Amino acid sequence: MGALFALAGLGALTVGGPALWTRAMAHERNLTAEQAPARDVAIIFGAEMYPSGRPSPYLKARLDLGVTLFNDGKAKVLLVSGDNAPEHNRESTNMKRYLVAQGVPADRIVEDEYGLDTYDTCVRAREVFGLTEALLVSQRYHLHRAVATCRAIGVDAVGVGDISVKRTSKRWDDFAQRELGANLKMVWDLATRRTPNLDGDPDAVSSALRR
Repeated sequence: MGALFALAGLGALTVGGPALWTRAMAHERNLTAEQAPARDVAIIFGAEMYPSGRPSPYLKARLDLGVTLFNDGKAKVLLVSGDNAPEHNRESTNMKRYLVAQGVPADRIVEDEYGLDTYDTCVRAREVFGLTEALLVSQRYHLHRAVATCRAIGVDAVGVGDISVKRTSKRWDDFAQRELGANLKMVWDLATRRTPNLDGDPDAVSSALRR
């Protein structure tokens, strides 16, 4: 019986420890667009892109939030980060296309074509694009992990979270639950200092800011 309790405690610590650390790192850094401070760059994390090039409701909500931040002067440049491989429906290219259709100037949008996951996006923001601070745009349940990851690798991040999709999506709670497992992967990536693909133009963001 004692061994069972010990295993249960270890399991709870394994799952709960990263979750608590993530929440602590993101404490008071998950804001609305109105509350967000002005930063040069807002990073919009990718999500499902349909084969037609149309963003899924989750991704559309993120992109629309990015448009709001740009129009309100909270961000000068939008960095769209996703997997741009054909099998992932040219995620970052279609994210940029959507933003341009909403009135954001193309020269104020930078594509991160190798943002394969949250960790990759955060590391690439620092190592490829030279960012030391940014707004992070995603659904609210994801932002705790995104903010924690960026802060852990040296990017001063504030999250701007969407909750609008929760009213119409049946998948919100499932996605939120998956964050427990994703937190474990985040801790492993941070502990091992996994190196993502670091291809890209290091001057892309600074050039966009000068325009």
